[in-house]
Amino acid sequence: MNIDKTIKNNKVGLLAYFRSRANEIVSELALQYSAIDYKKKASALNKAMIKSRDNLLSILEETARMQNWTNREILECALLITYTNDVVMLESRNAVWEYEYMAFSRRIGELWEPFCKLCFKYPTTKITSFIPPLFSEVKESLTTEIVAYIDGLTIKTNEKVQLRRYYDKVWGLVTSGEIQLECDLHFTDGSTKYIVDFKSGFGSNEKGNTNRLLLVGSIYQNIETENYKCLIFVRSIENNHYLTTLQNSGVWEISCGSDTYSKMQHYTGFDIHNWIENNIDWMNDFTPQMRETLIHNELQNYLIW
Repeated sequence: MNIDKTIKNNKVGLLAYFRSRANEIVSELALQYSAIDYKKKASALNKAMIKSRDNLLSILEETARMQNWTNREILECALLITYTNDVVMLESRNAVWEYEYMAFSRRIGELWEPFCKLCFKYPTTKITSFIPPLFSEVKESLTTEIVAYIDGLTIKTNEKVQLRRYYDKVWGLVTSGEIQLECDLHFTDGSTKYIVDFKSGFGSNEKGNTNRLLLVGSIYQNIETENYKCLIFVRSIENNHYLTTLQNSGVWEISCGSDTYSKMQHYTGFDIHNWIENNIDWMNDFTPQMRETLIHNELQNYLIW
């Protein structure tokens, strides 16, 4: 497999390459796992396929750096490498352990996020990544600010002590430990820092995640030293009241379906929705055996990106 600019159009070649690699991996794993260890075998297969993809992407970046490719040229190749690897990884896993609807829908959602994030890794705009703050740093900054304010009040010393005690109680109600402020993606355009959470969709089990997002968004909103904006990119257009709760909170800006892709294009300069329309064709790109499984188990609707 040669890596050059033409690989962005070589879907057939990439599928053949990854299928050959998958066959090699499956043969190796057959020596390590018995038939009853199909779950462990499937997990090892996925990891090996991801490693195979990352090897190609690493060579792509090295070649692009040496030949001074543009970010758009790198991105178009990276997207096709990633998609074709996803196709074969799903096929191979299904051959080892046949997908049922819950596992398949979840897996398709898991693949969507890293695929979309490639646009932010190779943008045609001026955006760059940044390291999100630690909760301990934010807490220390807010505490210092509040303590300085309390100390400046014209009240008795014992009253100041009591106010600080109440302030500590509030922190205790918020959390008994550390809060992870790191989300799926963090980028800046130079004036605003964007915090992004990717969601395939909002189902019936999203209460815990919704509460966490509300807390994290509120913390970012109260960091006055930086201009933060919190975004949620949702793949599905069919969601529930948990998403409505986030929409009404005022701390997260929500995009769903085609609006999500429009937002991505706005920030990265690349029309990923158009790329998907022109390049992704799951059912025709899958092997006949995989198509048969999807049709028999009625899983085609989960393939809508």
